[in-house]
Amino acid sequence: MTATGRPGARSTPVVLASASPRRGRALQMLGLAFRTVPAEIEELRAPGEPPRRYVERLAREKAERVAATDRAAEGVGGGDPLVVAGDTVVELDGQVLEKPADPAQARAMLSALSGRGHRVYTGLALSRRRRTVSCVATARVVFRSISPALIDAYVATGEPMDKAGAYGIQGFGSALVARVEGDYYAVVGFPVAAFASLLPELGLEYMPGEVVEPTPAERP
Repeated sequence: MTATGRPGARSTPVVLASASPRRGRALQMLGLAFRTVPAEIEELRAPGEPPRRYVERLAREKAERVAATDRAAEGVGGGDPLVVAGDTVVELDGQVLEKPADPAQARAMLSALSGRGHRVYTGLALSRRRRTVSCVATARVVFRSISPALIDAYVATGEPMDKAGAYGIQGFGSALVARVEGDYYAVVGFPVAAFASLLPELGLEYMPGEVVEPTPAERP
């Protein structure tokens, strides 16, 4: 770990337990350097499992799996990394929409979302020193009425194929959205405010460009 500009405070290395470019871009937006170690877990929703519980469970499983792997790979000399993980689903009329299996399913999802509102749930988990904290951020998204031609053109871009609900609000899919009620970054897939709010539970704090462990004098 490297010293920060604040005497006694030390920077904490960050590991992203995901190959998601959207979560990576969110960390970059915060100015954080990080390593990517994708979690290898089975993403399977239990029968009747509520979407809120599902995304939080998956986020925790991803963080804990990579935290254990990262400790084994880096050893004590690698410091105490902060492992960050997330998972996102869309809920429409009680049905959970995850990543589409193929273009036909993507088109069906987008057709169902057209002109209607739905909820987005993003679970976020942080793991460090064998402790994990987590939360769920939500938002309601309302789509414009979109034509079959627009749906076909959007699916042809390939953007919907690795995204819950078959759209990405930070890309071409932004043109499909009429409004967002709640946490915009929950829809992106990385709730920034929740991330900053969870850090103190692990004895950490976000400062522009880094995650730090405050000095004893700075702690509440």
